[in-house]
Amino acid sequence: MSIWKRYLIFTIGILVQSAGIALVVKSLLGTSPISSLPYVLSLAYPFTLGQTTFVVNMAFLVGQIALLRHRFNSVQLFQIPVTLVFAFFIDVSMALLENVIPELYLAKMAVLLLGAAFVALGVSLQVIAHVLMLAGEAIVQAISQVFHFEFGWVKTAFDCTLVASAALFSFTQLGTIEGIREGTLISALITGSIARFFIHHLSRVDAHGALVFAPHI
Repeated sequence: MSIWKRYLIFTIGILVQSAGIALVVKSLLGTSPISSLPYVLSLAYPFTLGQTTFVVNMAFLVGQIALLRHRFNSVQLFQIPVTLVFAFFIDVSMALLENVIPELYLAKMAVLLLGAAFVALGVSLQVIAHVLMLAGEAIVQAISQVFHFEFGWVKTAFDCTLVASAALFSFTQLGTIEGIREGTLISALITGSIARFFIHHLSRVDAHGALVFAPHI
C-alpha cells in the first residue's frame, strides 16, 4: 500500500473519529470515553471541547515518549499539528450538529451507538494506515507494544481509566459528575470491540507483516 494511500486513510480516520465524538456528545447520554476528560475540562475552564482535547492529547504524547524512550519515532511529533486539525474538526462537528437534539431515549441511544461506531472506525483506520496516530490512540498502541497486550483490550482499559479520571475531576472541581452517564460506560465497553471488528474486516497482513487496507467479509 502506497504511503499516499496510507495518509489518505489516516486523514479519513481523523475526520470520522471527530464526527463520532461530536455524535456521542449530542446523544445527551454522556461523552465518549476518549473525550470525557476534555469535556469536563471544557466545563471547568473557558475553553472549547476541541481546545481541551488538544491539551489532553499533548499529555498523551508526553506519556508515549516516557514509555517508548529510545523506541519513540520522532515522526510521531507530527501528532502535534495533526491534533490541532483533529481538535478543530471536533469543534466544527459540534457546530454542524448543533441542531441535533434527540428527545426520545431510543433516539438518544441510536445517536450514541452511531457515534461509538464512528469513533471505533476512525481509530481502526488510523491503526491500519500505520503512518501516524492521534495521541489518544498512539499511547494505547505504546502501552500495547511495551507490555505486549492486544490493542483492543488495552483500548477498553484505557477508556475506562479516562472515564474514572473525568468523574473524579468533575466531582472535585464542579461538585457534581458532568458528561458521564450510561452512554459513556456503554461506549467504553464497546468501542474497543468494535475497533477490533473493523480492523479484522478492513485489513489483512501483507508479506512483510504489516497491515494493509483490504476490506473483506
